[in-house]
Amino acid sequence: MSEDTIPYAYALVTGASSGLGWHFSELLVQKGYHLIAVSNQSTELNKLKKHLELAYATPVITVNMDLSREMAAKSLYDYCEEKKIQVEVLVNNAGMLVYGEAVSVQYSQAQAALQLHMTTPALLCRTFSENMLKKRMGFILNVSSISAVMPYPTISYYGPTKTFLRHFTRALRTELKPFGIHVTCLLPGAIDTALFGQYQFDREMAKRFRVLKHPGKVARAGIKALFRNRPECIPGMLNKLAIWFLPMIPHFIIVLIYRRSRTIT
Repeated sequence: MSEDTIPYAYALVTGASSGLGWHFSELLVQKGYHLIAVSNQSTELNKLKKHLELAYATPVITVNMDLSREMAAKSLYDYCEEKKIQVEVLVNNAGMLVYGEAVSVQYSQAQAALQLHMTTPALLCRTFSENMLKKRMGFILNVSSISAVMPYPTISYYGPTKTFLRHFTRALRTELKPFGIHVTCLLPGAIDTALFGQYQFDREMAKRFRVLKHPGKVARAGIKALFRNRPECIPGMLNKLAIWFLPMIPHFIIVLIYRRSRTIT
């Protein structure tokens, strides 16, 4: 495949090499898009490329890039401009779960989370939506989290950054909707991916009670909402209830639970 000028409609998925990103990528290829798969996991990216090209005979461009670094958004946009790739669908999915008290989280990890969940996706929206505006067509899906409504201790670098992404997406939608551009925010709860692999809990029970959802189902719901031009997508009835109930928990109860869970010295 020549990389000089690519006339096809392309979908760009960040964090494409696993979990939700893998399923977003496959769903968009099934819709007829050629794919730009972005991740910092080169081995898994190559697996995705081989799988999609074999299964669907669709060319896949892989970009091995750390999106938590400062100039990542500009570098990715410049790459697409250089290759004359027209991005019609942008899926900002890349993320990292940061757990721990704010003062104890490593500085580099905190910085990476802030960059990955806020700066990079916001700037990717800013740059790629310029071309969408010219064509009066485009689709942007930003993956936030149900934790966007949970300003709780020990997830202070995760939940609040996802809150920014949720609010940014709503504002962006208001600005771009009159020009025919779909902008949707996906707010999933816990998903059965490697993101939760480092934490010990009964995964089978969580799946049985539908607390832990399959990434394929969540990705399908997100893509469906995007192409139907929905403002938000909250997969699962439990999550829909939780997103209304969690903000109503009085803060003193959160404080009591937090103090009981550890010894404060």
